[in-house]
Amino acid sequence: MTDRALVVVRAGALTTVQDLGRPGHAHLGVPRSGALDGPSAALVNRLVGNRPEAAVLETTLDGCDLRPRSAVTVAVAGAPCPVSVDGRAVPWGAPVRVPAGARLSVGRAVLGVRAYVGVSGGVAVDPVLGSRSTDLLSGLGPPPLADGVVLPVGRPDGSPARVDVAAQPGPPAELVLRVTPGPRDDWFTAAAVRTLVSRPYRVSSASNRIGLRTEGPVLERARVGELPSEGMVLGAVQVPPDGRPVVFLADHPTTGGYPVIAVVRAEDLPAAAQAAPGIPLRFAAVGRRR
Repeated sequence: MTDRALVVVRAGALTTVQDLGRPGHAHLGVPRSGALDGPSAALVNRLVGNRPEAAVLETTLDGCDLRPRSAVTVAVAGAPCPVSVDGRAVPWGAPVRVPAGARLSVGRAVLGVRAYVGVSGGVAVDPVLGSRSTDLLSGLGPPPLADGVVLPVGRPDGSPARVDVAAQPGPPAELVLRVTPGPRDDWFTAAAVRTLVSRPYRVSSASNRIGLRTEGPVLERARVGELPSEGMVLGAVQVPPDGRPVVFLADHPTTGGYPVIAVVRAEDLPAAAQAAPGIPLRFAAVGRRR
């Protein structure tokens, strides 16, 4: 019987298993999780012939090295990075056949932050609450990869795409996040609300899968004290006591007591996943909740 598995030779700084996530469990205190850059995860699945819900690997900054125990088709997309098989350069953003026992090396991101590795058949770790995603906040799903770990791989149910290289947008040189003010913008001064959508910020190195943290102007409150904990949504721009906004990403907590000054449009969040520390950031107002 063929041994369909990947051996992790080099895990990298932070490599996790991700799929479409586990939405619908916020009432249980469970974050949605899932790939931060959903379009890139979907692309690698299409390239290797997987269904959209198949699990992929999400790397952070410095990639990972894998050795399949049987021949597989892989694709790497997201943050541009060098890709090689047994030291021989192979295309990024395209399906590549990797022989059994060969070493697939996904290198350091040249631009952006997160690369996605799709493998024919998908990463077949056991699902938890309907998802194979690693959730760094709750600890659900498989732990982040470690050297020597063996990942099961499913049976292919489709054919790899017939393309040389798939086009995809590059990581942003400047991150622009469209926001709708509210629901708690009344907790801030009018000057603070204007500051959010008119002054430049930068992406902080303290950002992670839970939230994109910012460096820049402090937002002044009009009210003192704290809110009772209330539900938080993906893309919420929460302002902690230091006054610098935090954009909630896939592993965000389901409740929180700091006021949310605005909410980022969901379609802008994949770009936030690829915004490297120090990248300029602007919030652009696009409407108000009624």
